[in-house]
Amino acid sequence: MPDDEFSSPAPVGETFLALGLPAVMTHALARSGIGAPFPIQAATIPDVLAGRDVLGRAPTGSGKTLAFGLPMLVRLKGAASRRGFPRGIVLVPTRELALQIERALDEPALSVGLRVANVVGGIPIKRQVEILSRGVDLLIATPGRLADHVAQGSVSLDDVTVLTLDEADHMADLGFMPQVTTILDKTPAHGQRLLFSATLDGEVDTLVRRYLRDPVTHSTAPVTASVSTMRHHLLFVDWADKRSVVAHIGSRAGRTLMFVRTKYGVDRLAQQLHEAGISAGALHGGKAQNNRTRTLESFADGTTPVLVATDVAARGIHVDDISLVVHVDPPADPKDYLHRAGRTARAGESGVVVTLVTEDERAEVEKLTRKAGIEVDGVRVRPGDTVLAEITGARRPTGKAVPAPDTRAPAQDTPKKGRQAHDTGGRPARRGRPGDGGAPRAGARRGRKPGPASTPHGHRNRGAH
Repeated sequence: MPDDEFSSPAPVGETFLALGLPAVMTHALARSGIGAPFPIQAATIPDVLAGRDVLGRAPTGSGKTLAFGLPMLVRLKGAASRRGFPRGIVLVPTRELALQIERALDEPALSVGLRVANVVGGIPIKRQVEILSRGVDLLIATPGRLADHVAQGSVSLDDVTVLTLDEADHMADLGFMPQVTTILDKTPAHGQRLLFSATLDGEVDTLVRRYLRDPVTHSTAPVTASVSTMRHHLLFVDWADKRSVVAHIGSRAGRTLMFVRTKYGVDRLAQQLHEAGISAGALHGGKAQNNRTRTLESFADGTTPVLVATDVAARGIHVDDISLVVHVDPPADPKDYLHRAGRTARAGESGVVVTLVTEDERAEVEKLTRKAGIEVDGVRVRPGDTVLAEITGARRPTGKAVPAPDTRAPAQDTPKKGRQAHDTGGRPARRGRPGDGGAPRAGARRGRKPGPASTPHGHRNRGAH
């Protein structure tokens, strides 16, 4: 494993043009409100453009998507991909992350005449086969679904010249390594490979040693570093008070993300919050993809201020202005704590992370936070306590039941106009145009080769992570 090389902040006045991106792409970024590069982008882009294999480590919200995505597009421009033979691949662990990366890279890709698409689970595979048959330059995929397409012959990896593994450690945690290695083995051995991960040990280390050639390493923070604008608290609660404490927290102003251990627990807590008068979305792997997309959109645009989720959302969503993360159920290990906490305090914004701890959980949770390198304050709370309000903004719920958010209709039927969920650096973004959920884009009318998209367009912002 190469030694870590911590990248310094991007120099004042540094521009994407100076890093080697073409002017037409920098103009597209400027139209999206993206000016100066983030540190991980300034460090990584020149090496990717030079054809080097890159090993990147950076905290969430730091700009990873554009750090690998923009130079990948530049490496691919100037040629056309054969139908069913993408030349660039981005592998990600979750559907949500794939959709968000596609949104972030769509406008830069359009600027250089390239087509971007995704293949993920939860979407009819026949629709994806049709998209692939038209030709895709950069394909963003979850490992399982890409393996399915490779097995049935709708995709060949013979032409892949550059491949990125994003959040490799999370793919390892989810058990995707067999599919990942199968995919890597089917790509040309001389191709360029980029790997981004929060941790670089275990199976990730094995991947690096086996598939990356003399990689240059860039890190913007140690793995256990806590964000300076993030405050952590342990809230010691009696079991009998826990449900009421959660309801008080859910009634606060602002966007709140609550983590629960199981799918059943997510659905149950969301229902309890509805009964207390709080509009809350429920997100977990058992939901249909249209449901998950609609739920996330509703949370991102503020229609639903509370999102209750399993760890599928710990890395799979990137939404601006989440001011509070609540571990309703304590995480299983230090990495889970850090990944959950990383949903707030993104790109320099401030945020609060609280963990609800019953007496029987106290020793284990305190041990976990120490291992995570977190300095955390602990305080005992009850519903209505002043200290609970001071830490979280909690207030008494109305007690008047509200209906659950309607997530039954396909996402493309009701495009949102508020904030979009994205994997971007947290800057203000412009409004986009609604997509069609899978049909060829209107972008073809602007000179783009007819190319598919399977996500609604929202605001474009700096690629992150």
